[in-house]
Amino acid sequence: VKTGREQEGMMAEAEPEGEKLVALTFDDGPHKGSTERLLAGLKEREVKATFFLIGSSIEGEEELVEQMAQDGHLIGSHTFHHVQLTSLSLEEACGEIIQTNEAITEVTGQTVEYIRPPYGSWNSRLECAVNMREVGWTVDPRDWDVKNTETIVKRVLGDVKDGSIILLHDVYDTSVEAAFQIIDELKAQGYTFVTVDRLLID
Repeated sequence: VKTGREQEGMMAEAEPEGEKLVALTFDDGPHKGSTERLLAGLKEREVKATFFLIGSSIEGEEELVEQMAQDGHLIGSHTFHHVQLTSLSLEEACGEIIQTNEAITEVTGQTVEYIRPPYGSWNSRLECAVNMREVGWTVDPRDWDVKNTETIVKRVLGDVKDGSIILLHDVYDTSVEAAFQIIDELKAQGYTFVTVDRLLID
């Protein structure tokens, strides 16, 4: 005899829903140790993520950035000094973005098309000056604040849905461990992980 839950499960299998997509994004890297561990875990799980890098953190960590590109992750800008772009002059703001793009391109050979402005601070003036696509987020567990793996995982799993863009920071070991648990759980729920450009295009 099948329980109601088992019967529901059988029905779900008989009538599969469309593909559920989710994007994992990481800000503030690269960071020796935690980013390195994250890249290894993503590769093991065959997951592609999106990294928004701080330009000033790239020097000395070029191998990590190169590995991101080789592993098929999407790399974007998070400014050179993690600054609030709208508080700067247009010239200063563009300098922050261009300097970061050049640092990334020098390592990867790839053009940088996406930016996540720190604090989500962006305006049309910047859009006109820099030909880049701004990327926000839909799920924010405030991992930088709580620094607790269990809490981060619980918050993400409670808010995630098809098309979600999850915001994490790869400079914290608690966030890296949370990312692995989130991936394993969402994969079990039938989610497919994609780079953020897939969701923006759709």
